[in-house]
Amino acid sequence: MLDSMTLPVVGAPMAGGVSTPALVAAVSGAGGLGMLPGGYLTPEELAAQAVEVRELTDRPFGINLFVPQRLDRAALEQAVTAYRMRLLALARARGAVVPEPFWGDTDHWEDKAELVRVVGASVVSCTFGVPPASRVAEWHEAGLEVHVTVTDPLEAAAAQRAGADVLVLQGAEAGGHRGTFDPSATPNRLDHLGLLAWVGSETSLPLVAAGGVTTSGDTGRALAAGAAAVQVGTALLLSDESGASVTYRAALRDPDLTTRVVTRAFSGRAAGAVRNDFVAMQDDATPAAYPVVDQLTKPLRRAAARQGDVHGIHIWAGTGWRAAQERPAADIVRDLVP
Repeated sequence: MLDSMTLPVVGAPMAGGVSTPALVAAVSGAGGLGMLPGGYLTPEELAAQAVEVRELTDRPFGINLFVPQRLDRAALEQAVTAYRMRLLALARARGAVVPEPFWGDTDHWEDKAELVRVVGASVVSCTFGVPPASRVAEWHEAGLEVHVTVTDPLEAAAAQRAGADVLVLQGAEAGGHRGTFDPSATPNRLDHLGLLAWVGSETSLPLVAAGGVTTSGDTGRALAAGAAAVQVGTALLLSDESGASVTYRAALRDPDLTTRVVTRAFSGRAAGAVRNDFVAMQDDATPAAYPVVDQLTKPLRRAAARQGDVHGIHIWAGTGWRAAQERPAADIVRDLVP
């Protein structure tokens, strides 16, 4: 599918409402590959959004799914309960309710893994792990190209063994969740150029470089280093088609928010974000328990977004977030190519 792109740019699948069908269609329509995020959606919501993308463009697009990881409840429950207790006073102040964690959350993996075969996508990508080889084979039989996000050579080798067609190399510069397979592991600090050199020497699969790509110079360097394409998310956060909230957009432009960190505070998974008061208060106390920590904080984040409080939301952002522009997504994609 990468061969069919006229521009070597993949739109990162930014879950939680940022990568709207309009944004996905705009990236594909410009000649890149738009990726629709399936994370956090019900199967019915994902199907409806895929139909909307297909109505907006006749170009190929992909769907991203989160591979579920089994949590050790016995080892983590005490820490999760303590974290929930920390959040109760803050939730009351915001008029929000902290839910009880649901330990069996798989993000509707099985249903959505079946669904992607019939909704018109050309690519299915996976984050947070490797899908079973049998599932990859089923996707291949349905004509889908399979991409897997990896952060080191061991993950790349596992993805290749499962039958992946393309590896998305996510560097430490990336905004949002790091794709490390082990949610409790501390992600490495390699940038995408380092990963291209390291993983590229051990595989012949096409590589997509992800993390901090916000200028044509970034794209040119990645392509020169062996990438078949780049994946961009932060560069599209302020685009006209982005679903980023008013508060999120304001946070990205706030002159007082100047530091980018990798934090577990919002979801329990390491993620690249701009540091705000929530990170400062909660980061050291957050257990590595995704997705249950994400469940706990989500109502607080939604309330903060409604209230316009940039210190209560997650501000996912890559290293080049200051370069994000308020323009049509198609123009941003075209200008990313040297």
